[in-house]
Amino acid sequence: MPSDVTPRPTDLGAVPQRPDLGAVTPRRTDLGAVPQPPALGAVTQRLTDPSARGLAEAVSRAVGDGALAPGAKLPPVRSVAAELRLSPSTVNAAWQLLRRAGTIRTDGRRGTSVATAGPGRYRAALRHTPGFGLDLSTGVPDPALLPPLPALHGLSPAPTSYLDAPVLPALGELLREQWPYPAERLAVFDGAMDAVDQVSTALLRLGDLAVVENPCFPPLLDLLEVLGVSVIGVGTDAAGMLPDQLATALTRRPAAVFLQPRAHNPTGASWTAARSGALAGVLAPHPQVYVVEDDSAGDLASGPLCSLGAHLPRQVVHVRSFSKSHGPDLRLAAVSGPAAVLDPILERRLLGQGWTSRLLQHLLLTLLTDPASIAAVRAARDEYARRRHLITTGLAAAGINLPPGEGLNIWLPVADEQAALLNLASAGIGAAAGTAFTVGPARQPHLRVTVGLIADGHPEVSTQLAHAARAATPPITR
Repeated sequence: MPSDVTPRPTDLGAVPQRPDLGAVTPRRTDLGAVPQPPALGAVTQRLTDPSARGLAEAVSRAVGDGALAPGAKLPPVRSVAAELRLSPSTVNAAWQLLRRAGTIRTDGRRGTSVATAGPGRYRAALRHTPGFGLDLSTGVPDPALLPPLPALHGLSPAPTSYLDAPVLPALGELLREQWPYPAERLAVFDGAMDAVDQVSTALLRLGDLAVVENPCFPPLLDLLEVLGVSVIGVGTDAAGMLPDQLATALTRRPAAVFLQPRAHNPTGASWTAARSGALAGVLAPHPQVYVVEDDSAGDLASGPLCSLGAHLPRQVVHVRSFSKSHGPDLRLAAVSGPAAVLDPILERRLLGQGWTSRLLQHLLLTLLTDPASIAAVRAARDEYARRRHLITTGLAAAGINLPPGEGLNIWLPVADEQAALLNLASAGIGAAAGTAFTVGPARQPHLRVTVGLIADGHPEVSTQLAHAARAATPPITR
């Protein structure tokens, strides 16, 4: 019977497409008609590009659609190559992309299967036994130091039309006055990670490379893994990312660089003007590389904000969060960037959420202009700095000297990560495992400790942290 299906070109010829999505067309061999394994049938239905990336995307779509369930076994590489008429090297490359993205996993002789859902780095870092008297694992602000929210009936009337501007004009004007450089486009998103998520999704594709700080904020690493993006970790010091290491990373042609300009989480590092200029000098010869700045500390950072946008406005997307300074439940962040980047994101957003709540924007505008709220945020900034200073001074007295920094957290070097966590747990103190923050093997174990939550008892806590830092796992005896 003649077929009306148009052949699809592949690496080794043309493979007829299925006449409908529900049927699995047998592949003719010398022994007769042999149906494809169900996994390959689901992939073939979605395969439109016979390249490694195309195959990886077809598998990802099959998983996302539920056609490939978690734990489903995938045939060996050579079987997949033969069935789909692709070269084994093409399938191998696709499998590598999928492993990086966490979509599949390979378990020795058990073969390759669709990965099952599990805790990401962020959840792993926060995983602990309930009941800590002092939980310093979270990285969250002290609720007692947040500015009080004004009564909702005291707010200015919010717009009531779908056609009103996505950003309140008064808030946009205030943000532009406070911005570290003239912004070509300015938008408001539902928190910093929402903004980073949407920008990353727009800028990056499966298999791309991205440069991140090492150590790095775990949710960013989780996000990039979900997107199938490989990361290059670049070291930091008290002034942020190291320019010489960034220059080396750029030779690998990444698509984007992710940075925190001040109060880096977890180390507390903040850029100086000299460091900002040096990083800009390294990035300037690479105009195709976008920079995403995440100013997560916002108004809680005491140092000046040195943005690369002042040097490279066409390459920089700058994200400023208000969650730590004004309240996590506000879920608000302001974002600037070149029109070429932000306009497509905002257009796409109109098809979904459309805009960030203007009622919340009114609330933020009130908090940013009310004298009492401004004073409360400044007092919180000073109190966090005092708490951090008391802990680092106590650690220094115990022989553990940390580099200068600011913000809610310290990056505590330890002899053994698990031994330190157990030591603190025995004293009723929780901390975050440093492994979740590091890219690749760590040269030295660390813990991320949210010292901004230590309201009192600083000498005792410093002593306990120093003791935990020196704790070692006892050798296994037989």
